[in-house]
This record gives sequence, C-alpha cells and structure tokens, in this order.
Amino acid sequence: MALVTAQMSVSLDGFYAGPEHTDMATWMDGTEAAGFFRVTRWVTSAMAWRERLGFEGGEQSTNSEIIEQTSEAAGAYVMGRRMADGGEVPWGDDPPFHAPVFVVTHRPRQTLVRQGGTSFTYVTDGIESAIEQARAAASGKDVAIAGGGKLVRQVLKAGLLDQLELHIAPVVLGDGMRLLDPDLDLADKEAIELVPSRVIDTPDVTHVRYTVNGRSALVLDDRGRGDTPEARR
Repeated sequence: MALVTAQMSVSLDGFYAGPEHTDMATWMDGTEAAGFFRVTRWVTSAMAWRERLGFEGGEQSTNSEIIEQTSEAAGAYVMGRRMADGGEVPWGDDPPFHAPVFVVTHRPRQTLVRQGGTSFTYVTDGIESAIEQARAAASGKDVAIAGGGKLVRQVLKAGLLDQLELHIAPVVLGDGMRLLDPDLDLADKEAIELVPSRVIDTPDVTHVRYTVNGRSALVLDDRGRGDTPEARR
C-alpha cells in the first residue's frame, strides 16, 4: 500500500535550519541557510543527489543509496509554498523531483510544467486535498512530504503521516527552526507514538526511520508506589 512519508535532516537538538530568515533575496547569507546547509552536508557529496541535480561526481556511499531508494519510492510530492517559491529559480527548468508536485498554499497559481516529468500544482483547499491529489498522481507509489518543516508538522498533527525518517547530523545548533514543537497541539498527557523500523549509521549522519502509530494517551504507572511487602507477595 502506498504510504505518506516524510524525511528531514536535523541536528542533535532537533533543528532543521538556523533561525528563520524572512528575506528570501538574502536567504543564502542568513542564519537559516547556515544551519540548513550544516545538517544537510551529508547529502551534497552523495552521487545520487548530484545526478538528480545534473552535477557530476559524488560518492557511491550508503548515504547515496538511501537517497536513491527514497527517490525511487516517491511517485508524487507535497510541499509548502515557501519551499516551492524559494526553489523555483535554483531548480531551473529540470527540477530534481521528476514527478508531480502539489504545493499547499493560500495563493492560487497556474500549474507549472517543467522538464523531466516535474510539474507544480498549487492546491488552495488544504493539506488533505493536496495529499489526495498526490495519491491519485503517484501511480501506486508513495506520497513524499517534501517540506519544509512546518508542513511536515501539519501533516503529522493531522494524523496523515505514515512514515517519518530523520537524518540526524552530529551537530548541536543551539537555536533555529525546530522540526517538532508545540505546534502539534498535543493534549495534556497525550503523545504521538512512533516505532523505529530502520536505523543506519554512517560517520556523517544517522538515518532513523519510524512508523507513525498516531496519538496515544500517556498512562502513569505505579512506579515505587506498588513496591510494598503486600505487592511483592
């Protein structure tokens, strides 16, 4: 069965970029970009990533194999408008997705058709609609939530995410844009439970894949309180 998946590179303290930089014209020089490029450093030397962007070289490594597997599994993508706008010029006429992309936005725009099978459809009626349209276009393959982090949180919050993969870089950023935060609107004594299904470590990054089990009540145990002579009988 096709899954709704997401993957994010994060620091040890949970940030996927540095502090938010709102001026996209100077984004590359800002603190957000500095943190982002540090946690995604493992990607740029991977052969699979470089090939998808039309670059030469790169290493055929474990990291490259993971990128290749993830790309092959995705039949369509869902992303936020900020990521789509920020990537439109750098991605050029042949973006790296090679599949339909559905952009969650409040501002309508005509569908952009690019080379290599990539198209950008702007969806103005919510995340659920974008995911359903992506499912229909994915030909039985997975729907990948491409980001950014705010969109990943929204999909997790809505209970629509089946699989989350974190690529944990061995660095502490100290501040920045945190992937998991109170925006999830968890109730008192409530959590979102996940089960690790794959862990792969490399010198540059640790890849941890989770199956998302959804919201669950946190139940207090009787730790210590039941440790009486009567309870031990």
